[in-house]
Amino acid sequence: MRITGCRALTTIHDWGRPVGDANGVFRDGVVEVPLILVDTDEGITGVGLGPHTELSTIFAALEGEDPRATISLYDRMLRRAFKSGHTGKVFGTIGALDSALWDIKAKAAGQPLWRLLGGRDRNVTAYASGLDIALSDDELAAVYESYAERGVRSAKLKGGLDVERDLARLTLVRDVLAAANPGCRPGLMLDANECWTGKQAVRHIAALEREVDLIWVEEPLRRWDANGMAAVGRGVRASIASGENLTGLEQFGPLLAAGALDVVQTAAVWGVTHFLRVAAFAHAHDLPVSPIGTTPMGLLHAATAVPNHMASELQDLVPPLGLTVDVSIEDGQFVLGDDPGLGLSVDEAAISQLPERSVTASPAGPHVRPSNAGRRLDNEPPR
Repeated sequence: MRITGCRALTTIHDWGRPVGDANGVFRDGVVEVPLILVDTDEGITGVGLGPHTELSTIFAALEGEDPRATISLYDRMLRRAFKSGHTGKVFGTIGALDSALWDIKAKAAGQPLWRLLGGRDRNVTAYASGLDIALSDDELAAVYESYAERGVRSAKLKGGLDVERDLARLTLVRDVLAAANPGCRPGLMLDANECWTGKQAVRHIAALEREVDLIWVEEPLRRWDANGMAAVGRGVRASIASGENLTGLEQFGPLLAAGALDVVQTAAVWGVTHFLRVAAFAHAHDLPVSPIGTTPMGLLHAATAVPNHMASELQDLVPPLGLTVDVSIEDGQFVLGDDPGLGLSVDEAAISQLPERSVTASPAGPHVRPSNAGRRLDNEPPR
């Protein structure tokens, strides 16, 4: 089997409500979702979600190769970006291609990826994550009721701008989950998306912890601030979670060496091989790993095969336009299906009918860091 070509597509994910975090919000709830299709001479096509940055350059490392050599081809792609570096969106392109290769490999074997990777159980523990910072109380309750109806017992809220508002929202969601799951003690997490200084983080978290228990606080400081996150971790009861925006295994080294992380994360967009390597690195430090992403199919499959998986992020209950996923949500878990590969099907005709738009060019949204982030006075809005 040989790789013969690749195609880049872009679909949309319409949440039907505003989505965002402390850095900004997509008010119309419509987010672009880039994906890559990798074709082979045996008619098997692999699907990977992620950006197209430097696609032709990176794909040159794969063309004509046997796609089943996933690990070797991943390193071949990293070497292709050696001089300019493989960080940022280029790492996302590598991740999308990597996921597509794993998809092909499992399809060629006639197995779902979770089975090919050696997973024993198709169930993966989920926690709810609604990208919900812009929602009213009524909207927030309705969103988390929809998760609770599927047995989800833990939730991660976006916050970090107003401690009193965060407390009210955490309490509301805790009560929603408790009402739907009598007898359970809901788990709560808060995601600050790198919006605090160290002192702000400790004050904000400590104030919340006087009223609620938090499993973890996510990205309290800049993603690379190993010493700062270690200091925050010593000053609060909650665990510190981070890593979703680190683009390369080597970036985790200083954080783990400093004892900065209690929960190690990686994003679906960076691919299956990266996740497997990060999970092994975290396991060597006796730390749990937790995948992040809107449609994290590859990482859900991979999570079944690592010993230190904790829980995976469940964002929207509906996939992006033109995508079908072979997974269900039952009793608070992702339940992976038996479709060979990642369980991702693409309706190219439906995607081709989308009008051209450029969400990423918008000046507002969580993809743009506010100029006063990390320098705000308490309760000062981002700008």
